[in-house]
Amino acid sequence: MIKRTIHIGSPCTLRRREQQLVLQYPRDLGLPEKSVPIEDIGVLIMDHQQVVVTHMLLSALLENNVALIICNEQHMPTGLLLNLDGHTTQTEIFKHQIEASEPLRKNLWMQTVQAKLRNQASLLEQAGIPGDVIREYAKGVRSGDPDNLEARGAAHYWRHLFPSHLQFVRHRFGEPPNNLLNYGYAILRAVVARSLVGSGLLPTLGIHHRNKYNAYCLADDVMEPYRPFVDELVLKMVVQDRIDAKDLSTEIKGKLLGIPTIDVTIDDKRSPLFVAVQRSTATLAQCFQGEQRKPLYPERT
Repeated sequence: MIKRTIHIGSPCTLRRREQQLVLQYPRDLGLPEKSVPIEDIGVLIMDHQQVVVTHMLLSALLENNVALIICNEQHMPTGLLLNLDGHTTQTEIFKHQIEASEPLRKNLWMQTVQAKLRNQASLLEQAGIPGDVIREYAKGVRSGDPDNLEARGAAHYWRHLFPSHLQFVRHRFGEPPNNLLNYGYAILRAVVARSLVGSGLLPTLGIHHRNKYNAYCLADDVMEPYRPFVDELVLKMVVQDRIDAKDLSTEIKGKLLGIPTIDVTIDDKRSPLFVAVQRSTATLAQCFQGEQRKPLYPERT
């Protein structure tokens, strides 16, 4: 089942009634009460400074492995809240993950980088731009990526992905459409982090990312091959739909909230991104346990 991504962008009180998330709006807004089954929710985005949430609801959401994203006054995601106990054999899987050998981690990162580069090359080719440079990088990635081909591929990719007249430079705090990419990546990161917890993995302990200030290093690792699917959506919005990317309007957010339902190909089968991520994290857990040699990642076709 594809879980829903819920965006809360107006003042309201969120509470639990039986097994429903209930939204109650201030009287002056004149909006009717709404409800959503908690079991249907995968990601909840709280994007207004006057959203009030009851403890009972928070507890129920986390028990159902819902990823909670909190946004700041600029409407950008700044916090992520996850369940601490998302899998029945979590302790055993944690042990395998923590004790994973350096060669295993390097091999997993190699496969992750290769998948990302292939997807970047495919998106460039779809946009009418040769992808052969990045495809050669993908073929040349060695265990642990000591030649830093991921970064070299990224530099080439961002230099060519958007039309030259936009003079786009990829930077977290850069000019639009960087803001759209950031928002989309935040949604993707929440989906991946949620799935890691559901697969019994520790999101903090990455196979490559190791920033001591980053609580979601493994999520940042696993989401890498999925980033081009967000890039594709943003590229379409900017180039084909000609949206004004300066502000994150309700319309723009609505399109970005559809990221979990994007169709991707994984293991030669079409699947919503939300479901594909679950397969990626489940097979990654199996790799740590010695049950599988390769994690499954999506391939753009």
